[in-house]
Amino acid sequence: MQYATITAGDVLLASLKRHGIEHLFVNPGTDFPPIVEGLARAKESGTAVPRAVLAPHENLAVAMAHGAHLVTGAPQAIMVHVNVGTANTVNMLADASRDRIPLLLMAGRTPVLETGAFGARNRPIHWAQEMFDQAGMVRELVKWDYEMRSPEQAPLLVPRALEAALASPSGPVYLALPREPLSAPVSASARDGEIAPRAHPARPHPDPAAIDRLAGWIAEARRPLIITSNVGRAAEETEALAQLAERFKLPVAMQTPRFLCLPTDHPMHLGFDPSPFLADADLVLVIDCDVPWMPAVKAPGPETRIVHIGEDPAFLRYPMRSFRSDLSIAAGVTPALSALAAALAAGGVVRETAWCERPQRAAGAVAPHITPEYLSRCIGEMAGPDGVIVNEYQLRPDHCTRTRPGTYFAISPAGGLGWSVGAALGIKLAAPERFVVATIGDGGFVFANPTACHWAAEAHGLPIVMVVFNNGRYAAVRNATMSMFAAGAAGRENGLGLADLSPSPPFERIAEAHGAFAARVERPDELPAVLAAARAAVEQEGRHALVNVITPY
Repeated sequence: MQYATITAGDVLLASLKRHGIEHLFVNPGTDFPPIVEGLARAKESGTAVPRAVLAPHENLAVAMAHGAHLVTGAPQAIMVHVNVGTANTVNMLADASRDRIPLLLMAGRTPVLETGAFGARNRPIHWAQEMFDQAGMVRELVKWDYEMRSPEQAPLLVPRALEAALASPSGPVYLALPREPLSAPVSASARDGEIAPRAHPARPHPDPAAIDRLAGWIAEARRPLIITSNVGRAAEETEALAQLAERFKLPVAMQTPRFLCLPTDHPMHLGFDPSPFLADADLVLVIDCDVPWMPAVKAPGPETRIVHIGEDPAFLRYPMRSFRSDLSIAAGVTPALSALAAALAAGGVVRETAWCERPQRAAGAVAPHITPEYLSRCIGEMAGPDGVIVNEYQLRPDHCTRTRPGTYFAISPAGGLGWSVGAALGIKLAAPERFVVATIGDGGFVFANPTACHWAAEAHGLPIVMVVFNNGRYAAVRNATMSMFAAGAAGRENGLGLADLSPSPPFERIAEAHGAFAARVERPDELPAVLAAARAAVEQEGRHALVNVITPY
């Protein structure tokens, strides 16, 4: 390769690698020739660039990048096709945005020029795919967006984009890349000015005065309660919460957790519903939790002190959020909890016992069919203590033992369906030594584009287990309807209007066509053996597996 022919695409790819991007998740189109050429040149010349991971659907690409970040903590990069590809990312981009995942989403932009430049328009779609404001489709979901205007900017784009993505609180950013400047040569002077990886702004540190005030309130409280959803992004967060809660006998309730906030066997673990404890608590410490309770259902009493801790304790990207706050501390979870533990110890705070205990879980009658609770328990046993479970709502965490940080991830509060399988594939790509299980409903699996998921698992050698909780309906739609109109006409139809998904697709036959281990299970006594066979197919045969479990609920 001649040095003088280095293009902006070449520089961009090398810059991604230089800034720690190991994988570039791509769904290409007619805007990609300079990227295809750049990857081929890098292969010939030995230039270090990210590994390109082809994803047959843009939602899958974003979900895989999301999953890769969960186990590496590193920012991830994606590139999709102009406006139509960008549009297809929005569902998973909403998940990543609310989950504060640092993703660099790049998209081609239809060529600007109609003639007169290398890379100018040469396909009919180049006219129809141009937009007045392509980034406007995603501006609500990203922290920063920009469109490349000159090839001389190529060395500058990635450093600035990642600086924005990683600044606290982190989140996705968007970069549009018109084909002409991406294909154009980059001058030697611009290449010489390539920006090295830069230091990123530190997360906010807890205000000592606020921590001391909180420690005093905890010392005075007779019935303190911790509520969290997002503790556990990193193992040290889980460990810091576990130590604080146990040492000072602070009970912890999880509200739709997205991570393993606290090991399920921890003595201060109250379970996954804070509502039974709200009326009696005299201090509620909300740690990185967007919705700690449902105000229309049950809330703390008016005299209860409420404290919020997190990098963005007010969740300012949420248009409306009206939870009361008597003290708000902007800080990363680990430094905040460490500082709080030190302040409590310095104040001589001692609490012999917790004021409340986790409610006993009812054993329940033996059912003739597979219940989601039984299925959840079996999945936990099949995954083992080190397996990673990626849950899209259906798994019941109170019936699934998880004791080690980094072994449980759940869908973002945005709730964009079809996430868990792609995220699990991304986790397997980034951590191939881990055993990974994705749990998903039958409706969610249709959203996930099963053919794209199976293709990626087979083509990229990513053996995971997919477990479909198949109840033949959109349970969220039915449950929401019944919560409002159980006594109405919709209730007389059992809430199944617009929720009935029968006839159910033969998910196992689709998986089998892609070389997967595949099974359908309807009887409880058959389930453990089938799940064990699925794990064996992954570990011994290197095949991905799908188990279609019929579980009426």
